[in-house]
Amino acid sequence: MFTQHTLETAPAQSRPLMESTAAHLGHLPTEVARLAESPEMLGGFLHVNGLFEASTLDPLAREVVVMIIATRNGCRVCVAMHTGRLRKLDAGADLIAALREQRELADPRLEALRVFTLRVLATTGDTPVDDFLAAGYTRRNALEVVLGIGTYTMSTLANRMVSAR
Repeated sequence: MFTQHTLETAPAQSRPLMESTAAHLGHLPTEVARLAESPEMLGGFLHVNGLFEASTLDPLAREVVVMIIATRNGCRVCVAMHTGRLRKLDAGADLIAALREQRELADPRLEALRVFTLRVLATTGDTPVDDFLAAGYTRRNALEVVLGIGTYTMSTLANRMVSAR
């Protein structure tokens, strides 16, 4: 079992990360309090997540990538949190349900993103990008999908590890 740290019990290097997360979200998620055990893990995730959020993929596309990883890796925390983010983006209930249930997406462009993301995972990156590009994405977007996969693989595995059982 991992400790659910407070600002008083967390390693000193984790404290500013916890404070900034709480300020950004309005609360300190339990998983962040547990990930604080390793300032390197917490800081690493927050850094790469910031890079992914700043990518040229639009917010909805980023959330599609996140939900693919979250559902694939069975991270209930990420699925719940990112379902909320999808709702804030006014994503339709059908899209959210399809992502949560790992089904085909009705929107052709988002479906191309879903298929591409799953192919990258299945082939460990040895994936042609032609169909992805034909759907209107760029080579830069293809690499940003890899960034999202790495970011949320890290997050989902760590969240599952530190979750109370």
